[in-house]
Amino acid sequence: MDRPALGWLWTAIDALLPPACAGCGAAAPAGAVLCDRCEDLVPPIAVDACPRCQLHRAGAGACGEIAPLDAAVAAVWLEPPVIDWIHAFKYPPRGLRGLAPGPLALVAELASRSARRVPGAAPDLVVPVPQHPRKLRVRGFNPALVVARAVSRSVRAPLAATALERVRNTPSQTGLSAAARRRNVRNALRARRAVPGRVWLVDDVITTGATLREAARVLKRVGARTVIAVCAARTPRDR
Repeated sequence: MDRPALGWLWTAIDALLPPACAGCGAAAPAGAVLCDRCEDLVPPIAVDACPRCQLHRAGAGACGEIAPLDAAVAAVWLEPPVIDWIHAFKYPPRGLRGLAPGPLALVAELASRSARRVPGAAPDLVVPVPQHPRKLRVRGFNPALVVARAVSRSVRAPLAATALERVRNTPSQTGLSAAARRRNVRNALRARRAVPGRVWLVDDVITTGATLREAARVLKRVGARTVIAVCAARTPRDR
């Protein structure tokens, strides 16, 4: 049973237990994922940031390199404690501890907050960034698909889990420059179907955006007119 399929089980358990903070385990307000203390530690992206790139104030300058994306949106910066929460979600320990609901609940909450930051209408389709089958076998799940499910539920839009496929098992992007990342993912993705006009493209984290831009390029070749990247968190520019 994969982690997303356990959602019904944790819902039943939550109904029997007092609400606990998914970040630290302390008591949390009813219906809240985080306690007040953890909520205060979350590093939000300013609401007056550029609605397209979020890397400067709205109207303060030209957007960075995001084309062919029409916007790239997250709700929080990838800084402590968010970076620890994302890491726990992406790299769960083996055994029963790896089934802990906290990391999944946290990432789903951050993804929903990001979705609420996107202006305009809900998407026609939500599409996750795919993993290569070899990496998927090793990890056991695609983090982008888990985040995409949360986004899809939050805006009540259809999810196309296999609209894109990764045809090259690219090396890890970690430690690569922005230019090297772009070269690394060029022609690594392929569309498996036509898509409607307004697509939200989902990954767990926006770093340089190289993979997201390549995915947007592919989606626009098969019908998308607007592609907006929606992610749980975003790496600050200086990192």
